[in-house]
Amino acid sequence: MPIASRARRRTIIAALLLAALALCWHAPAAPAADGQFPVTVTHKFGTTTVKAAPKRVVVVGLTEQDTLLALGIKPVATTEWYGKQPYAVWPWARKALGSAKPTVLSNADGFQYERIAKLRPDLIIGTNSGMKSSDYKKLSAIAPTIAAGKGSTDYFSPWDAQTVLIAKAVGKQAAGRALVAKIKASYAKVAAAHPEFRGKTATFSQNGFYDGQIYVYPAGLNTEFLTYLGFTMNPKITALAKKRGEQVGISAERLSVLDADAIVFATEAVSDIAKLKKVPTFNRLAAVKEHRSVYTNGTLAGAIYFMSPLSLPYALERLAPELAKAVAGKAPQRVIGTRG
Repeated sequence: MPIASRARRRTIIAALLLAALALCWHAPAAPAADGQFPVTVTHKFGTTTVKAAPKRVVVVGLTEQDTLLALGIKPVATTEWYGKQPYAVWPWARKALGSAKPTVLSNADGFQYERIAKLRPDLIIGTNSGMKSSDYKKLSAIAPTIAAGKGSTDYFSPWDAQTVLIAKAVGKQAAGRALVAKIKASYAKVAAAHPEFRGKTATFSQNGFYDGQIYVYPAGLNTEFLTYLGFTMNPKITALAKKRGEQVGISAERLSVLDADAIVFATEAVSDIAKLKKVPTFNRLAAVKEHRSVYTNGTLAGAIYFMSPLSLPYALERLAPELAKAVAGKAPQRVIGTRG
């Protein structure tokens, strides 16, 4: 075969290969810009497509109303967790709620499917709801439903991931990412102003004993309000965690594992402190004796538990000064949290 013919044949083959590749390869779809629909959201039960901007959003989880309100969306229904706050909206979120009066649902005996259906939702949010596959199927028959993120725990998966997931579903993904960045930056700013926090160990505990145990939080479970500030979560507690996403129960006899450079007790009233002080092993904790323990009031405790885009700034403003006192051994032996 002449040289020219071989060269031409190679050129034709190359052109055919390029054409074949072009048919097989598709550029990845660009994400929808904020406000553009449809949007498709991936979660633990698959994907959900939201075809148009939702106008009637129902919250079936414990805390997602905060995220929606932070994004400027007022849900038509919320779900009661605890505290019996008006419309299941706590003080840090009431300004964002304004004059809206959402229906309050309950998950005490499972999802209220009939009540949800009567609300005529065009989107159901349940990223912090404990939703199972069977629940998802029933809710999806009512309206497009967003479950917790892929690989997440049933409750209290990371607040930032939940925020971005919800924001995408309502067509505000960029706004959601900006909101997360803003909150993390505010914590970083306070951490920089308090270098004494860095490397100190901390324990976060509930307010009292239930059935002989007090429940504390391992690293990664509602502990960002401390780790963002530079604290290291008590490794003794984290080592005792048996299941991801669950608290660790500690008996009074083993209470010494709570000891750390600082302890935050999510107390809700002055009486909670009095009850704790009746436990002999509690009074023997170095952090208690040396005034390195912080005791919250009920609203601040709720803000920590909620761990949301609206509760995190509320907690930061009220808790950071008290943590500074605790690290210095000057924490007051009273409930704190009310400011403004």
